[in-house]
Amino acid sequence: MTRPIAIDLHATVARSRANGPGTRFAIWFQGCSLACPGCFNPTTHPVEPRERLAVDELVARILAEGDAIEGVTISGGEPFEQPEALLALSRALRRRAPHLSILVFSGFTRKEIEMQPLGPALLCELDVLVDGRFAERRPLGRGLRGSANQVVHLLSRRYQLAEIEAAPVGEIIIGADGAVRVSGVAPVDL
Repeated sequence: MTRPIAIDLHATVARSRANGPGTRFAIWFQGCSLACPGCFNPTTHPVEPRERLAVDELVARILAEGDAIEGVTISGGEPFEQPEALLALSRALRRRAPHLSILVFSGFTRKEIEMQPLGPALLCELDVLVDGRFAERRPLGRGLRGSANQVVHLLSRRYQLAEIEAAPVGEIIIGADGAVRVSGVAPVDL
């Protein structure tokens, strides 16, 4: 019997507006070896997860949102440093919720991802990839790009670039438990 694939998670937000087009279920993977200087989310860099969750459990959380979300956004940390988990999650979403779009942020470039063993298979599952390491000296903070060197790749016909550019630069989310989260590519500009 095979063990279920698990994801090392930093956090999730069930309904975000600043992580892609429409209302999205946002997921932050834990662990990033790239550690870009000036990264907005350095607490996602250590490999010790805040939560380890089976892919099926995470998919159930996403599906529980029903029609309230348009898609799923995966960020980090670095999602492509957990390629088996990212592929299992993407394929499960495609199978069980094909109406949801999938957008992934990565510090790796598309070319670097294509060279990874699971890279081509992963790219086939995504609608949008925002790639490239954050460049502290080239801040941008719009169009889902934190720095000017990052590139938006439309990998399906789901979205047009104007829809990506229209995403808010940041948001403040106050949870039912009173926890405050700040999210987006330039949330300090709110």
